[in-house]
Amino acid sequence: MSLSRAVPLSVLDLSILREGSTSADALAQTTALALCAQDNGYHRFWVAEHHNMPSVACTTPPVLIAHLAGATERIIIGSGGVMLPNHAPLVVAEQFAMLEALHPGRIDVGIGRAPGTDQHTASALRRSEGALGAEDFPQDLFELMDLLGDRRFDTKIGDRFKATPAATSFPRIFLLGSSGYSAHLAARLGLPFGFAHHFDMGGTFEAAEIYRSRFEPSHILREPHMIVTANVLAADSDEEAHWHAKSARLTGYLRRTGRFLALPSAQDAADHPDIDQAERMPSSRIVGEASKVAEQLHQLVARIGANEAMVTAVAYDTEARVRSLQLLNKHWRKSDSFTADREVRHHQVGLPHQ
Repeated sequence: MSLSRAVPLSVLDLSILREGSTSADALAQTTALALCAQDNGYHRFWVAEHHNMPSVACTTPPVLIAHLAGATERIIIGSGGVMLPNHAPLVVAEQFAMLEALHPGRIDVGIGRAPGTDQHTASALRRSEGALGAEDFPQDLFELMDLLGDRRFDTKIGDRFKATPAATSFPRIFLLGSSGYSAHLAARLGLPFGFAHHFDMGGTFEAAEIYRSRFEPSHILREPHMIVTANVLAADSDEEAHWHAKSARLTGYLRRTGRFLALPSAQDAADHPDIDQAERMPSSRIVGEASKVAEQLHQLVARIGANEAMVTAVAYDTEARVRSLQLLNKHWRKSDSFTADREVRHHQVGLPHQ
């Protein structure tokens, strides 16, 4: 493994709604975290699409991405992700092509295939009662790639439509997922792959092996490039970190039992009758004193063979989240023993139409 490049560290934020707060408050917190991430040397800052959920404020990543890209100067801003089954590929292509034109070289479009909501809301988004078939997602993805400059698939849509006139660059496309299916598709298409380890659904190492072993080089990537996303909360001590993590542990447990609530304070979570059960539930969360958290995250990255690490830090207290990002980056950079020997070597700028 080359020692020439440290593993980049990035942030995924879900715009979590706290008890007693508003959507405006949640989005302001996301903006504060994006600025913190930029100031502390993080590589990317992604936001996610969710619909009709009482605990998540971001329903439209392109709108929030436009705001965040305008509020920051250097950090790459993107979607983690846009749920393609909810949208026409042309609409997504137009949105992200415009974002790229406004902020050249700073826009990622991470694409997922889950609806990010319940069945009724998904039907309302698509204005159709019928569910998409398994074959629809690859075709929609091919059309999106075609519209964003990758003409390998000859979907014809790229001949009829332009995502934006006279484009000089295109946003980077990442395929996101939490299964072997997404890993296999990303490998077959030669795309960078983001695995949602933070979903706590298992299968991380199997998906990584599928992606690496089946990867087919493309004009986008010569070698596989994988991002792993983990739930991480770092603090000055184990006790402080685990205290702030109570909020997310409780809501994670309640969500699995069909109860979707705004994020409670750590004290309210500690007083909740289900907190003991929530804290006994197995979890992939990495929580603790910052140097220990950085070491555990390094170990996860090394075991997977990931090229980048992305963290989502959920806590009720904004200062605890900011402090977590500051401490994690500080301890992450102290070690040069874990490095990446691959990177996305080709930003999709001016790709030739093939």
